[in-house]
This record gives sequence, structure tokens and C-alpha cells, in this order.
Amino acid sequence: MLQDQDRIFTNIYGMRDRTLAGAQQRGHWDGTKDLIGLGRDKIIEIMKGSGLRGRGGAGFPTGLKWSFMPKESDGRPSYLVVNADESEPGTCKDREIMRHDPHTLIEGCLIASFAMKAHACYIYIRGEYIREKEALQNAIDEAYAAGLVGKNACKSGWDFDIYVHHGAGAYICGEETALLESLEGKKGMPRMKPPFPAGAGLYGCPTTVNNVESIAVVPTILRRGADWFSQFGRPNNAGTKLFAISGHVNNPCVVEEAMSIGFEELIDRHCGGIRGGWDNLKAVIPGGSSVPMLPRDVMKDAIMDFDWLREQRSGLGTAAVIVMDESTDIIKAIWRLSKFYKHESCGQCTPCREGTGWMMRVMDRLVKGEAEVEEIDMLLDVTKQVEGHTICALGDAAAWPIQGLVRHFRDEIEDRIKAKRTGRVSAVAAE
Repeated sequence: MLQDQDRIFTNIYGMRDRTLAGAQQRGHWDGTKDLIGLGRDKIIEIMKGSGLRGRGGAGFPTGLKWSFMPKESDGRPSYLVVNADESEPGTCKDREIMRHDPHTLIEGCLIASFAMKAHACYIYIRGEYIREKEALQNAIDEAYAAGLVGKNACKSGWDFDIYVHHGAGAYICGEETALLESLEGKKGMPRMKPPFPAGAGLYGCPTTVNNVESIAVVPTILRRGADWFSQFGRPNNAGTKLFAISGHVNNPCVVEEAMSIGFEELIDRHCGGIRGGWDNLKAVIPGGSSVPMLPRDVMKDAIMDFDWLREQRSGLGTAAVIVMDESTDIIKAIWRLSKFYKHESCGQCTPCREGTGWMMRVMDRLVKGEAEVEEIDMLLDVTKQVEGHTICALGDAAAWPIQGLVRHFRDEIEDRIKAKRTGRVSAVAAE
């Protein structure tokens, strides 16, 4: 269990002062000049040693990602872009950072930008986050007024500017290259890789795109050391993590916990258990809507980290834990996600543009029990044709929830089709 003194986010519930004065009281912006004074190589070395993996879903090692940025400039400026387009259904952790603890992010932006030789940082925030953008902008204004960012930031000799860019509410803009296109004023459509952003990103310049949480934990890691951070969690799954738990628990919440915590412990300690008791649990989506669901017998002993969940053919993703009890119409729940991905596909790649609509329409018939049993395998076949055949991961995100459904609840789909045939209405979904 994570002790209070080990929490990085000290105001995640907004119970304390979120202004600069409040943040400084809680230890933020303390000796930032000295942290910058460590030098680029040392900062990146500490980040690699900490074992921090990206908190935006993919789990790529953060220090390694930073080291891809060019050591010597060829005349082009470098940029840090913070992905605050938190649009994965079920995910609401970055929102709490920006709303209640924004100075952790701003200080992290300064240090990370320095480590990558970037004089400018852009925070791309999702269109629906109106109040969060206001809180973040107020915090940035405070930091400018106090000389913590801007010319000679924190008296370190490093000039640093930070800008907030408001998106227009498109899920696809959470994909890093689509985000860069949107920042440049173009349609939010993913780019082909290579070149990767570290070679040619924003305006064709070297760019690193990081998640809000990945950047916000940086100052604390540098203050307390790589060993402190890496003591939490299993090897290769280090650190503390924000979990956003929603659905059929007694007390849904966003909570900071150590990585590799057991699912049962997480739910019992912070959420007051499953609604109606543990026997009432049906399935869990452990990492936001794009990862496959896992049934109760797997989740009972689940370890909440990247590697364990990947071994179960799911993933930690953004650690948005969506809990579903026995009252859930599981087929209809996945149909709803299919509808979302169809709506949010940018239409650039044919498998995704055509496949998402096709999958949604078959799911629609499965919900009503109007399909043939053979169509289940046909649907699975289409998910395989979409998965891995698109520029970005939206195709995978649309395919995986359906694969998880068929893998673990195929009998339920077949029962509904047979029930419809024999006229047993009770087994068919509510309209």
C-alpha cells in the first residue's frame, strides 16, 4: 500500500490550495534551479533509471523516449508537446492533475523541455476541458509572474515559454501525430511513421509528445531519486500510478497507488468493494475502453501493471478501470464502444473507415439476437483484418473490445441468438 508521504500528487481531490503558494507549501517548485543544474544527460539518466513508462497508454520508457531527441541542434528548434487530450472513454486522471495540481505539470514541463533542449512547450488540452484549461492557464500565469517560467526561468539561465492549445473535442487528436497535425492547424489525421516526431514532429522540428501524468511526476522523481521511484511495483513496471476507477463499485474514484497493486486490494481499499459483493462482478475493462475486457475469474487475482495484463491479452492502458457487475448487458456495452470508435475514426485508412461501421452494425444485430451464429466468427475475422492494418492504433482500439467479448462471453452471444429464434424474450437485450 502506498503511504501518504510517497504520494506525488498531493492535491488530487482539490481539498487544498491549488495556487502557486499552495503548491510551494507542498514542496513543488522547491530547488527547481538545482534540478535544472543537474544537466541534460544526468536528468535523462535519472529518468531512465527510475523505470518510468509512459502513462498515456502505450507504456513506452519515458527516459528512452527523451534520449531520441537530437543532442546537437541542426538549426531547427526542439519542442515538447504535452498530450492533455484525455479522450479515452473511462479515463479522467489527467483532468484531476490539471484541475487541482497544475503546478506539478508546469514544473515538469520546464525540466523535461530543458532536458530535450526545447525552449517552448505546447499543452494540447481536449475541447471539453473548459474549467481545466482555465485552472491550468491561471497556474501558468502565476508561474510567469513569479519568474518560474519565461526568460531565465527559475534563474537557471534557460528561457522557456509554455502555451496551452485548446482542441475541438476529437478523440483521434489524442494520437500523437494527429495531435501535431491539429496543433499546426490542419485536420486531425495521423501521419505515417517514420519519420518519428523526434526526427520531424511539430512544424517539421524535433518533438517529443508525452502524457500529462508522465511529465507531472518528473520533478518529484528528480528530487527523491530514481531508486525511490523504482521501489514501487514489479521490475519493469515501476512507480506510482493514478487509477481512475468507475462503474459498479461502491465508491468510484481517482486514486494514486503503487504499480502492481492487486485488483482486489485496489477495489476494496479505495472503492469500498464491488456493488453487490464480489460474487456480483461480471467483467472489468482494466485500462480504458480500447483494451479487451477480462472476466471475473481472471480479474479476481489480477496484478495491475503493464506486463501482467498484457500476458492476459489485455493491457493497463491509461489505468481507467471500468467495472461491470452481473446487471450489465455485456454485448450492448461493447456495441456502445463500437459505436464510439465508428464515430471517432478519421476515415483516412480504409480498414478502419469501413471496418468500424461494419463491426458496429454486426454488434447491433448481436445485441438484438438477430444475427446467425456463424457471424460471430465472421466478426472476429473482420477485427483481425482491421487490427494492425491502419496508420494509427484506432483500428486496434475498435477491434480489441470485440475480441475480448468473443473470447470470454461467446456463450452469452450464442444464447441470445438461440433465444431470439425460440422466442424466449427474457434473454434478449432491452431495447
